[in-house]
Amino acid sequence: MKTITINKNIDYLAEAAECYKKARCAVALTGAGISVNSGIADFRSPGGVWTKFSPDEYATLTLFKRKPEKAWELYRELGRGLVGKTPNRAHKVLAELEKQNSLRGLITQNVDNLHQAAGSKKVLEIHGDHQHLHCLQCGDLIPATEEHYNMDGVPECPLCNYPYKPNVVLFGEGVRYLETIENLIMQCDLLLVIGTSAKVHPAATLPEMVKQNGGLIYEFNMEPALGQSSHTAQAVITDYFFKGDLSTTIPAFAQAIKEK
Repeated sequence: MKTITINKNIDYLAEAAECYKKARCAVALTGAGISVNSGIADFRSPGGVWTKFSPDEYATLTLFKRKPEKAWELYRELGRGLVGKTPNRAHKVLAELEKQNSLRGLITQNVDNLHQAAGSKKVLEIHGDHQHLHCLQCGDLIPATEEHYNMDGVPECPLCNYPYKPNVVLFGEGVRYLETIENLIMQCDLLLVIGTSAKVHPAATLPEMVKQNGGLIYEFNMEPALGQSSHTAQAVITDYFFKGDLSTTIPAFAQAIKEK
């Protein structure tokens, strides 16, 4: 693994940019870290929702069906935290790479819609989105509003009177777009892993799939987070590690690509 700290390691940065330019199918995998600079706390970090609401207690499909009013305590907390948030530089740079046809797709574990707000079009939201409410009984889908997160009680579907839930994947539900994601990853020869430890399945399997197919892994985090490779003697599967704040490292990387 070659570590790149911006304004240092200039040779590694140029080398990484050159390899990226040669990639046939570069894809990004993003997690909560990319939205921290937009004012959205990582779920597991201090102040994150999992420090206030245990996911095993509040974020399961079983609980929603049994006690939707309790589940909505979590949904309100999360929804209020997303109101008014806007994309940061990292989101915008990824959208620009896509516009330049050098990023073929973006897989995100986030539910905040900030990639789309930044202009990305090819976004696969593996855990759904928090911008809509979904009726599990009849399938009705409506935009979520700030009123939904401030009202008393649980919003109900007017078509069947079943409680709405945000259009996010709960524990006990299947993830979204899995077949499409796996097909994209099978074509991917360079994966940008951004703001995530990629430890939650199925996202956890994606970097390994790319590595097994001979692809490169570029990791953007404050500290290395990807786990050990199961098929080689290497300690890590990351080829280039970009150390530092994502609003600095991602734009600097994009600039290095532009200069190639």
